[in-house]
Amino acid sequence: MARWDKDDKPSIPNWFWEAVETEPQTRQIEIDECDVAYRFYPSPGKPGMLLIHGMNAHSRWWDFIAPQLLDRFEIAAMDLTGMGDSDYRYKYNSETYAKEITGVLEHSGFESDAVVVAHSFGGYMAVKAASLYPEKLKNLILVDSGIRHPKDPIPDRMEMGGRAKVYPDKENAIARFRLQPPQPCENEYITQYIARNSLMPVDGGGWAWKFDEDLLTTLTEVERQPEDYQTLNVNLGLIYGEKSELFSRRALEYMRELVPNSFPAYEVQDAQHHVFLDQPLDFIDILRKLCDDMGV
Repeated sequence: MARWDKDDKPSIPNWFWEAVETEPQTRQIEIDECDVAYRFYPSPGKPGMLLIHGMNAHSRWWDFIAPQLLDRFEIAAMDLTGMGDSDYRYKYNSETYAKEITGVLEHSGFESDAVVVAHSFGGYMAVKAASLYPEKLKNLILVDSGIRHPKDPIPDRMEMGGRAKVYPDKENAIARFRLQPPQPCENEYITQYIARNSLMPVDGGGWAWKFDEDLLTTLTEVERQPEDYQTLNVNLGLIYGEKSELFSRRALEYMRELVPNSFPAYEVQDAQHHVFLDQPLDFIDILRKLCDDMGV
C-alpha cells in the first residue's frame, strides 16, 4: 500500500502501518459460477482462521487486524459475492453464502478445527454455514452479530441500496464515506484507509464503491430465526460493542437461552457496532482471550 499520508499524519500509530503493509496473497475460488476472492496470510504450521466482513464491506476491513494474529493463526479474509473483489450474482441467499464460506475454508487448506470470525451480516451467514455444514465449521466467533431480542426495537433499515453513485475522483468519494449503520469513529485514519480501499474505477471515468447496487433488492432467505440458534452446534464465542445499536446485553441473554451450549462473550468498552474500528487493539486482545477460552 502506498503510504498515502504517513508523513502528513505522524499521529497514526506505527502498529497500524506495520499491519497494513503486510502483503497477503490474493486468491480466488469459483463457487456456483462466480469467483470468490480472498486474501491469504501464510503462517505455516498454525491453525486456520477465516475472517468474514459485514454487509457492503469487504476483506480489507481486516487489513490492520489479520497480521497481528499471525503468531497464532494462518489467516484468510474473504469477500462475499456482491462485495469487494468477488463477482456479482443475479440473486443472493444464505445457502449460497454458506457454500462460499465453506469453500474458502477448504480452498485455504484449513482443517475443520479452523476458527471463523464473522462480523455483523457475515456472522448471520456463518451461522447458516455452521447449520448446513457442521462437519466443516466447528469454531465460530460472532462479532456484534446475533439475533435481536423480541422486545428490542427494530433498527432502521440501512440506506445502502439504490443506484450506485459515481464520483469524479477518489478524494471526492472518500470525503463522503460513511459507516452503516451510522456511527462516529474516533479513529479517522482507519475509516480513511477503509474508504480508500473500498473504491473501484468505473468505465468511462470516475469511481464507485465496491459492492453490487442490487444486492439488497435481490437478497433473499437471510432472516434470522430462533431455530437457527437453537440448533447451533458449534464451539461458539461472541464479542460485541458496549454502545452498539444492533446488539444489546438483552440480545446476549436471549442468545444464551436459545443456543444449546454455554459460550463465552466479551463486551468491548467504548465500542459501537464496528467494534474493531472503534477499539482495534482491545479487540485483538479480547479475540485472543476468547480463543483461549474456547480452546482454539
